[in-house]
Amino acid sequence: MSTKPIIPIFYASDENYLPYLAVSLASLKENASKEYAYEIYILNAGIDMSKTDKVMKFAEENFGIHFVDVSEQMEKVKSALQLRDYYTGATYYRIFIANMFPQYERALYIDSDTIVLGDISKLCTVEMGDNLIAAVPDGAVASVPAFRLYTKEVLGIDAKEYFNAGVILMNLDAFREFDFYGKFCDLLKKYKFRVAQDQDYLNVLCHKRTLLLGMEWNRMPIGGTTNEKPELIHYNLTLKPWHYDNILFQEYFWEYANKSEYCDVIKAELAGYTGARKENDAICEQKLIELAIAEAQREDNYWKVFGNK
Repeated sequence: MSTKPIIPIFYASDENYLPYLAVSLASLKENASKEYAYEIYILNAGIDMSKTDKVMKFAEENFGIHFVDVSEQMEKVKSALQLRDYYTGATYYRIFIANMFPQYERALYIDSDTIVLGDISKLCTVEMGDNLIAAVPDGAVASVPAFRLYTKEVLGIDAKEYFNAGVILMNLDAFREFDFYGKFCDLLKKYKFRVAQDQDYLNVLCHKRTLLLGMEWNRMPIGGTTNEKPELIHYNLTLKPWHYDNILFQEYFWEYANKSEYCDVIKAELAGYTGARKENDAICEQKLIELAIAEAQREDNYWKVFGNK
């Protein structure tokens, strides 16, 4: 048993996302401080374990890999969930972490469409005080006027304070004391957020108890520049280097993908990403912008109905 301090890190994945999860894990492991032991939990809803061998190869002393089935937890809430376009139920798995893992005081959740270039222990040991979450303002929201309008008019949150939930350091003790899961379930029954779904719930419930971090820990291609090397890159929304060959920061993804056992699979996905699928991405992005505007204009949106209560 390791005597090193343990850092728990959570991902969410399905079978289709295992190749990109593996690339993210490779980057995280290579750049993480050896002064800590890491326990990696991959939340899922029934992945075929016979297909996880390439991921399990990352496991060794001080770097544990665990697949955790959250189907039972999802069953309790799935009828009330909103899912749209390329979103799957996996985006909601992070909601369960505090209650499912009472042995941990804090934990980091990371989306699988990420590359970790910095030492992840530096992020995981940030002083949080009594904040529920430490996270980075959402670069995509800040870059699109319709999304800035949405956060203000629907959530009552300025875009500069609206965080992206793809990389969140969670104060699990505070989550449990706050009864975050109970409040999430209550809000889920009360109102359905349709634009960013679970990210909106997290922002509403954690507002004013969020420690905002520098963009370097959740840098997206949108809003980024060529002269920077972030600590963590998040290929958010449709900006995936395995779908397009002109994505900012794609060289960092391919640095690790080319060393991956999934390399051929990932390259085949890029080669086979058709014009029709790219056109559909553009349509989905436009629809999302239109939805954000429509939600902002609704007289019965969340902030107009519940904002002052």
